[in-house]
Amino acid sequence: MDETYFKVKGKWVYLYRAVDKFGDTIDFMLSERRDEEAATAFFKQAINVNGLPSKVVMDKSCANYVGLENINFLLRLAGLISFVEIRQVKYLNNLIEQDHRFIKKITQPIMGFKDFHSAKATIDGIETAHDPKETAIR
Repeated sequence: MDETYFKVKGKWVYLYRAVDKFGDTIDFMLSERRDEEAATAFFKQAINVNGLPSKVVMDKSCANYVGLENINFLLRLAGLISFVEIRQVKYLNNLIEQDHRFIKKITQPIMGFKDFHSAKATIDGIETAHDPKETAIR
């Protein structure tokens, strides 16, 4: 799990992304902020769509760590014994860091977006076209 950033109307917005161990995109979310609330919302969305992972590898971002700790807290409140193991190792998330390249390569010539909604729609299309599972279905 990692995040990258883009400019929308001259302000930075953040693209949260998660990939599996094979490099396939699990989920993504565009957010105007990079904080605990946004990270928690991303994890909730990813878990609702894809199920509970056994472990998550991320960089040393405090907001992402606290967001996943919030998910673990909610799991404990729900009475679930299993929780998500958090691994914060700088070099283990190189797979997703390299995976950001394809989005940056496509969006860099755009030089920023004019509207948050159009940025979200464009990135959704890029992610869908890049996902081999989605492409194989068509």
